[in-house]
Amino acid sequence: MFYYDFMQHAFIAGTLIAIMCGAIGVFIIGRNLSFIAHTFSHIGFAGASFAVFAGIDPLLGLLLFTLLGALGVGQLGVKMFRRDASVSVILSLALGLGILFLSLSNVQASFTKTILFGSVVGIDLQDVWQIIILSIFVLLALAVSYRWLKFDSFDQLGAQSAGLPIRWISIGFLLLMAVAVSVTVQIVGALLVFALMTIPAAAARFYTQSIFGMILLSVLIAVLGVWFGLIIGYYTNAPVSFFIVCFVAAAYFLGMLYHRFTERRRIAA
Repeated sequence: MFYYDFMQHAFIAGTLIAIMCGAIGVFIIGRNLSFIAHTFSHIGFAGASFAVFAGIDPLLGLLLFTLLGALGVGQLGVKMFRRDASVSVILSLALGLGILFLSLSNVQASFTKTILFGSVVGIDLQDVWQIIILSIFVLLALAVSYRWLKFDSFDQLGAQSAGLPIRWISIGFLLLMAVAVSVTVQIVGALLVFALMTIPAAAARFYTQSIFGMILLSVLIAVLGVWFGLIIGYYTNAPVSFFIVCFVAAAYFLGMLYHRFTERRRIAA
């Protein structure tokens, strides 16, 4: 399968995105922002649909809408968006806008499916370079701000007592999330981006308590999930995103069983 250019592109882009999602996902879980990642994915759907309607690159629409959404959440405050009513309103509005833009642009049903569920084997060399640049940007930003993010994500009271700029850290991380969501949509689609950005990190939490260990294990699970999805999808001609989600979900449930088993042994001892 590596004789085909589209599979080479898919593996390069998919691996980079998996590394990015595995790393940023640990902080998403630590900061309890899973619901905002889900919201950004729907906002990204509206952005991609708007890009199609406006005749521009879908990635530009994704970045525009998700970055504006991140700024909005940062200004209004994360706590407001933790309310069920606020989340449901934003999700419904984003889906409605996406459907409106798609209907106005008269695109084919196949393109709508690509936006919703992704098409990693359909990306070209230009898309690969865009993914490389944006993924490396997110990873570098995470590396530079690692100590502050770790402190603020897992010990918020301590970070406040230490005088860290909590508000700016929060807004900066939301902007990184927006970029990560925009890139990941091209692999698993707007509806399933939430899975790749949160499930590997949630699974890694069952196996280790070390933050750095969680990042490494989350990255490993995400990368293996993408590789598994690409290989099985190639030989079965079934949706790649389905197999990716199945793999990371299996890792999560196995982690849950492992955690319960070790807890029972500890209690028995």
